[in-house]
Amino acid sequence: MQHSRAFVLCLLSSSCLAGGAAHAQVAQASAAGAQPVAADTVGDIIVTAQKRSERLSDVPMSIAAATGEQLQSRGVLAVSDLEKVVPGFSYQPSNYGTPVYSIRGVGFFDVAVAVAPTVSVYLDQVPLPYSAMTKGVVLDLERVEALKGPQGTLFGENSTGGAINFIANKPTRQFDAGASIGYGNFDAVTASGFISGAISDTLRARIALSTDQRGDWQKSETRNDSRGHKNFSTGRILLDWSPRDNLRFELNLNGWRDRSDTQADQFILFSPTRPTGYQDLAPVLSAYKPAPNDPRIADWIPNISLRRNDRFYQSSLRADWDITSGTTLTSITGFSDFREDAPNNTDGTPYDNFLMIVRAKIQSVTQELRLSGNGMGDSLKWMIGGNYEHDTTHDNQEGIYTGSNSGVGALRFHDFINSNNQEITTKAVFGSLDYKLPFNLTASGSVRYTSADDAFTGCLKDPGDGVLAAAFSQLSTVPIAAGQCVTVALNGAGGSPVRKPLNQNNVSWRASLSWKPDTRTMIYGSVTKGYKAGSFPTVPGISEPQFYPVTQESVLAYEIGFKQALFGRTMEISGAAFYNDYKDKQILGYVSTGFGNLPGLVSIPKSSVKGGELNITWKPLRALALTFGGTYVDSRVDADFNTNDPFNHVLDIKGEAFPNTPKWQLSGDAQYDFRLSGDLSGYVGISGHYRTNTSASFGNNPEFKIPGYGLLDLRAGVKTENGRWRAEVWGHNVTDRFYILNILHVVDNVTRAVGMPATYGVTLSYHY
Repeated sequence: MQHSRAFVLCLLSSSCLAGGAAHAQVAQASAAGAQPVAADTVGDIIVTAQKRSERLSDVPMSIAAATGEQLQSRGVLAVSDLEKVVPGFSYQPSNYGTPVYSIRGVGFFDVAVAVAPTVSVYLDQVPLPYSAMTKGVVLDLERVEALKGPQGTLFGENSTGGAINFIANKPTRQFDAGASIGYGNFDAVTASGFISGAISDTLRARIALSTDQRGDWQKSETRNDSRGHKNFSTGRILLDWSPRDNLRFELNLNGWRDRSDTQADQFILFSPTRPTGYQDLAPVLSAYKPAPNDPRIADWIPNISLRRNDRFYQSSLRADWDITSGTTLTSITGFSDFREDAPNNTDGTPYDNFLMIVRAKIQSVTQELRLSGNGMGDSLKWMIGGNYEHDTTHDNQEGIYTGSNSGVGALRFHDFINSNNQEITTKAVFGSLDYKLPFNLTASGSVRYTSADDAFTGCLKDPGDGVLAAAFSQLSTVPIAAGQCVTVALNGAGGSPVRKPLNQNNVSWRASLSWKPDTRTMIYGSVTKGYKAGSFPTVPGISEPQFYPVTQESVLAYEIGFKQALFGRTMEISGAAFYNDYKDKQILGYVSTGFGNLPGLVSIPKSSVKGGELNITWKPLRALALTFGGTYVDSRVDADFNTNDPFNHVLDIKGEAFPNTPKWQLSGDAQYDFRLSGDLSGYVGISGHYRTNTSASFGNNPEFKIPGYGLLDLRAGVKTENGRWRAEVWGHNVTDRFYILNILHVVDNVTRAVGMPATYGVTLSYHY
């Protein structure tokens, strides 16, 4: 009865509703020799944030970690769902659905697929170099680690916002298997399973599969039509081979296929790119009413397929050779192959205003070789290594539209291709050193030298029918043939692609000092310099300068923080304050052209991000577990900088906050377990996350304001004490809150992408 009262009081308290993901609660002591803990205390979690196994409480940086079980219970089904467990992390879909991730306000928004993000994602330290590749990474996980702040020294040059490392469940020596099946509203069916065990004394294997199917959830505003079908499947094969005690190999084969509908957007208002341009659809679009605040209502062109055809395959091989008892040589080789074919009807109306088909191909080869060890009685830990990456990207956006700027004089066009092809070679060498000083102090330092060579070929291209070429021949000093590039070069001639090199190098580094007066306390401070490589735009470039790249950006980050265990280790609390000095921030903005206000990359010379965070994990009762996390972020453009807003107004954005950067993000979870009868127990849980308002663009236009929102999830279930059977009912966004993910200006319309309505269902699981 006392436990029940405590749980009810917890549900009524704001701390249970507002919390976030801090440290995981399940002990994983064996990975680094940590001592097992009692069931009524907060257990250790072992992380590899510094590419070696160590307790989370011993790592002098801000890390959010969660176990695979916690991710499942809180409904983390994709990287975008990490907002539920990682305060300071935010997700936003781009105009054509490519995910954009940021941490503590550091992110890179672009509509293209083949752009390097500022928050890098890894599976067992193998990079997924582009965010579009990350869809299937949440399958069959042991845990996830989200490293906040620049991580360029050990995880690569583009990790200026942070790095997220997903750790897969590994093959077991004993036979193990499990399966689950779920059903929810919108006829959603999910099924997953794994099988694991030893093939021989030296070889172990694990196979995991998952499929996610769902019916239509969006409805047309103007007719009896629907869309939103989901058809996504992913799989992974892991082989661990240990031919000798000091030699280990890990082979990972994984991939996914996505045959889902792309999401339809909601119409907000008519805002022509060229107000005095062509008026084909102006009468119907200007009279079109804004969509209601109903997530299911949208509109799209009738009688066309909007189903994507995407797939991703990756293979990786890791080898670890213990040369001596204290020295290990590690090699990690990866190959990734990605294809996307995705039609996006983003104008929010049933009229033929704008359809964009993204056709992308990316191949990436990565290689890391490192030597690590310890010495001086374990007082010294060191690492040296190198990285190589070669990417070949083809990012074509095939547009079909009837807009206010779809023509040159009397010659009209309706089809075009934004073409972007790149060959990117990146080489790096790195090293790190940790040394224990007197008085329980530890000094740490790491450095990386990176050289990146990018060869770009791209243009605005005629699709082959010659219509666009004929129109742009009027602007060119030479005729342009069908299928050729129409972008006008500096000499006034069209017909040839723009070719540009971008060769840059940098030195990223990190220095930190930590103090552990006892095993329960850590105080640390760090200074980190990180870089993100320059980028070429994928845009409808009328003239050559629109394809000029933005050069590399840099972040100089200062952080002080603490980690503390309290009340007999029934509570763990951590916090940090940070300040980021941001130089040459890259972002997709707008530039004025003869065809109106068009997208273009811009570089903001000077800006900053400052803030703080607090994370708490608490077990006030043996049967009750609580987590809370909150992050405050104050982003700001610090120097005068003139740029266009979405409505073609030139403005100085000094003093403005970054787009899609809420000041406050809060999240949390509470779960209460209780015995029912015999070996059967039950549980109930509640989790939620909240973010304050932000804007989708610079300019403080009210049409681009994204209101703050909070989402609430519930769960309840029964399970056997040995964990073999489990049945759970769950609900996500149970209050059916309407919320906006992004607001876009696509040619002549302002539209918005919104989040899912309430979803609910039941899941049955069996673990052999």
